[in-house]
Amino acid sequence: MITFSSLSLREELTRAVADLGFETPTPIQQKVIPHLLSQPSDIIGLAQTGTGKTAAFGLPLLHHTDVAQKHVQALVLSPTRELCMQIQEEFKKYGAHMRGLKTTAVYGGVPISGQLREVRANPQIIVATPGRLIDLLERKALSLEQVQYLVLDEADEMLNMGFREDIEFILKSSPAREFTWLFSATMNNDVRNIAKRYMTGWKEFSVGGANVTNENIDHQYYVTNHHNRFETLRRLLDFTPGIYGIIFTRTKQDCQDTSEKLMRMGYHVSPLHGDMDQKMRSKVMERFKSKALQCIVATDVAARGIDVNDITHVINYELPDDPEVYTHRSGRTGRAGKSGICMSIVSPKEISSIRQIERIVKARFIRSDIPDGAEVVRKRLFHYLEKIETAKPKGDFAAVYQASIHERFEEMDKDELIRRLIWLQLKETIDAYQDAEDLNAGYENKGGSKGAGSSRTSVRLFINLGIKDGITTPDRLMQFITESTDIEPGLVERITVRDLSSFFNVSASAAEFIVTTLSAKKFKGRKVRLEEAEQRTGGDRPERSGSGGGDRGGYGGGRSYGGGGGRGGSRSEGGSGSGRGSYGSREGRGGAKGSGKRY
Repeated sequence: MITFSSLSLREELTRAVADLGFETPTPIQQKVIPHLLSQPSDIIGLAQTGTGKTAAFGLPLLHHTDVAQKHVQALVLSPTRELCMQIQEEFKKYGAHMRGLKTTAVYGGVPISGQLREVRANPQIIVATPGRLIDLLERKALSLEQVQYLVLDEADEMLNMGFREDIEFILKSSPAREFTWLFSATMNNDVRNIAKRYMTGWKEFSVGGANVTNENIDHQYYVTNHHNRFETLRRLLDFTPGIYGIIFTRTKQDCQDTSEKLMRMGYHVSPLHGDMDQKMRSKVMERFKSKALQCIVATDVAARGIDVNDITHVINYELPDDPEVYTHRSGRTGRAGKSGICMSIVSPKEISSIRQIERIVKARFIRSDIPDGAEVVRKRLFHYLEKIETAKPKGDFAAVYQASIHERFEEMDKDELIRRLIWLQLKETIDAYQDAEDLNAGYENKGGSKGAGSSRTSVRLFINLGIKDGITTPDRLMQFITESTDIEPGLVERITVRDLSSFFNVSASAAEFIVTTLSAKKFKGRKVRLEEAEQRTGGDRPERSGSGGGDRGGYGGGRSYGGGGGRGGSRSEGGSGSGRGSYGSREGRGGAKGSGKRY
């Protein structure tokens, strides 16, 4: 069996690795390190996040560094500030016994003056993000003329972020480069093209296939209609007391909006995305690592710098656009031999994407039911009982307070006391979930509503678009509604198109989301206006149904699960131009208040 002590590392590195408690190299380290020590060459290393790639290239890099030479000998490029800082910290640990070694990290988001001083101190190794490095090169603050080793870490992510031109500029600016080491989770065409242009005779090292996920991860997915996505996220968080995880969104705006809604409702979460300054991002990570936060809501890029081994859950609030990115996300849990759970919230039309991801990661995904209100209450009850059972009060607690406690409750029956204590702990959860809606897709409008105690299953809406606007058929209006809101077509019924306006019915639970989202749109330059049809008078009042009951919709007197979420606004997504909103129900009876603490 290969051990670090059996590798031909210089003595200072072997001692540092022993100090860190490392004994057996990870699979990628076992393949890469011996090769780079004995016969360095251009290489491509394919391995997922959390498999030990930093040590795989870092230890050989330090091994070959000549501390007597006072110029930049090696350069490591990484996509994000967090990852850049993380690599630098690891290098400090590995090189703790190498006298004369200087390494520095340069990245954006902080004043450049301090980094200029560090660069001018002639470090042997620089870890950098592409943008800040080019800034320093243009200022002529450093030169790459004598760089022999260049490492591209998370190469696929750098290319996804649009750093292709920057990478090519940097590669061309290091003419003395002898070796290029490229590490990536995936080997897509962009990565392969960089290799073909700037690497010669490279050797490829792969661990478990480029897209195989950790076997310790349980993959689950929950199917709900798009407008219920946020409520499903809340339901899963409440059903998983003690969760310590990452919630992934596609865009920075989704990240910010989702985290703000959760924080207003009392969840201990925080956003982490590229628009936050470095000081704020560092503070968020400190709170997360100390477990002051139960979850981080993050974009894929920002999460690259998260190095935490005991994450219990990853939640895909939205599936990634690239199925291969799923492996990056899920790899954040199930580390260091521990088990983990990766949950994905999907709409019915995204099930095909789940099947595609299954084929790529070679793992079976389990479709799970979104828990109902009773299940959430029961789960939190058992969690609370377990906390009581395993609690260990300080020794002097009983001596100081027991007499007062006994005097206060000596006439109260023990069962009654327990009942009241548990009620105080769970009252908010019970109130929030006593009328909880069934969020599983396919249950709405079948045999009557199961949601929120409403006596109505649909709402009749007026929209100020009609034949003269180009809405000539019900199908054309259906297309506009579904493409603008990303709701399922089955939620829209009984469309009536007229010259200047139209009417349609939607599920009561989706009405507010649709009104809010579409009201922020324009159709051929005309601002869209929607409202409940019952609010209008005159000729545009909708027809009554044959039963005489009418089509008036609503929320059953304001009673709805999960109040306080605010209104979801429309926003542009990924440059596609299609608006996607986040639906949060209006505050109603039993809503989770912002002051309530959840963990």
